Amino acid sequence: MKLQQLRYAVEVYRRNLNVSDAADALFTSQPGVSKQIRLLEDELGVSIFIRSGKRIVAVTPAGLAVLEAAEQMLRLAQNIKNIGHEFTDTHSGALTIAATHHWAHYQLPRMMPDFMQHYPDVRLILRQGSPSELAEMVRNGDVDLAVGADIPSGAGDLKFLPCGTWRYALCVPNQHDLTKQPALSLGDVLRYPLLTYDFTWHTGSAASRALAKTAHATVQAALQSDDAEILKQYVRLGLGVALLDKSAYDINRDADLTLLDIGHCFEPSHYQIALHKDILMRNYLYDFIALLHSDLTHERVQQLLFAPAIEDFSI
Repeated sequence: MKLQQLRYAVEVYRRNLNVSDAADALFTSQPGVSKQIRLLEDELGVSIFIRSGKRIVAVTPAGLAVLEAAEQMLRLAQNIKNIGHEFTDTHSGALTIAATHHWAHYQLPRMMPDFMQHYPDVRLILRQGSPSELAEMVRNGDVDLAVGADIPSGAGDLKFLPCGTWRYALCVPNQHDLTKQPALSLGDVLRYPLLTYDFTWHTGSAASRALAKTAHATVQAALQSDDAEILKQYVRLGLGVALLDKSAYDINRDADLTLLDIGHCFEPSHYQIALHKDILMRNYLYDFIALLHSDLTHERVQQLLFAPAIEDFSI
């Protein structure tokens, strides 16, 4: 059995069972991928994939178990490679970050220059996505970490670090009727078409819990987007009022809009950092996390991520 064979099988699975796409991603030929997977199946004595003619159409129950173990082996193999690099050069490499639009646009720009000054030889790669897409990127090992709000935990292969709290605010045109009310309730807000994030009304979210406590069974959802700039632009067009993270409002750039405090209507929401449970923590990754939140020191991160080992010598 070769790691290359495991890598081929896992890539086919990730590419929705499309051998041609897997071959392109692996920079090899389609027949080569098919041959190596066949050799792996012959050695294991089980079929990983179900075939119809030359096409792979499904994964067998045994195949699912093999692929899960293969993904773990490939991650561990990469960690072994990284260990060697970690002990020879702790100040260079690559750091791949996934972030929601809010973090990529409003939060990370304040932190990146400091990190780049301390680690000029570390190449930063930034990817954007929805909370569920962020979780998938971490789960697949496509990124080192993800940061955002409401990242789903999934099957338990992710670990999370707290990264501060945030509150909703309401963005409306200047002179809007709601600006004349001294204290807003959620019921007041829900009388208007609402522009907000894709994840706002997800089950279990702060907004969905607040909604459950009101007499309003439905919301006039005029538009949903992960991009606060889009939400504010549609407020300017008169299409509704925007429920968004208050830090997305800029007093100079958004002077034609008014930000109303409705934090009392919702419980605080939480930012999270997501990492794979098998990730090798390199020094510059610890330092980057410390920039995301001052409480996340090297020692604190180790306490949160890694449970103390329990010695057990029984057999």
